[in-house]
Amino acid sequence: MLRLRNVSAGYGRDPVVQEVSFDLQAGDRICLMGPNGCGKTTLLRAIAGLLPHTGEILVGDRPLGEVKRRTLAKQIAMLSQVSEAYFAYSVFDTVMMGRYVHMRGGLLALPSEEDRAKVRACLEVVDLLPLRERAITELSGGQLQRVFLARTLAQEPAIILLDEPTNHLDLRYQVELMEHLQHWVAEGERAIIGAIHDVNLGMYFCDRALVLSDGRVRAFGKTREVLTGDLLAETYGAPVMAYMQKSLRQWAPPAHTTCSPEQA
Repeated sequence: MLRLRNVSAGYGRDPVVQEVSFDLQAGDRICLMGPNGCGKTTLLRAIAGLLPHTGEILVGDRPLGEVKRRTLAKQIAMLSQVSEAYFAYSVFDTVMMGRYVHMRGGLLALPSEEDRAKVRACLEVVDLLPLRERAITELSGGQLQRVFLARTLAQEPAIILLDEPTNHLDLRYQVELMEHLQHWVAEGERAIIGAIHDVNLGMYFCDRALVLSDGRVRAFGKTREVLTGDLLAETYGAPVMAYMQKSLRQWAPPAHTTCSPEQA
């Protein structure tokens, strides 16, 4: 679905990411991991065609630069970190923006009943249908993030790029969002690439991991094989695995407590 060969990209003369190569196949769920500033967002923006790059990015068998924007929007959608809304559109109208790429006439087109049905279905997925008439400026950060996820789903892409998809979400919606994306990928010729800070979420929900450090690929492969204690410690400069294991032990019952079979 997507192929990168020796891709470098950045915002000036000095590239932020350098010589990145990997393939994305249908059914893949890839997490991008690495410390702040390592190039995760830059790489996603290059794949989305929002930043110039050197090297080769192929969408299917076509170079990214040769794909028209409207055609690309039907293939790739990006859900970025969002912390505030600037216009008081309704929830429904905001999600409808994801349908414009499928309408004849673009932004001037009127939505069909099929478009409206798609929007309603996407709002049901993120549990926001009851708020469809509310202005997005009145929503919490978590609700707003779910609105933009619904808009991304309404676009019906084959590939979704996620930049910190669980940003602003509480624990319940973090898990529900990731579970839905798992199901979404499994339903067709689809794939996701997501920049994720939470190592636990990445390990649990993604089947492959691409670890970046100083703009270069440190490792790429099956998540549970790549995300070792040594690699995480070297990449983040901290004993990540030890922290997670220590946290897990807090859930263990005290030694003097007797558990029922159901609790065990």
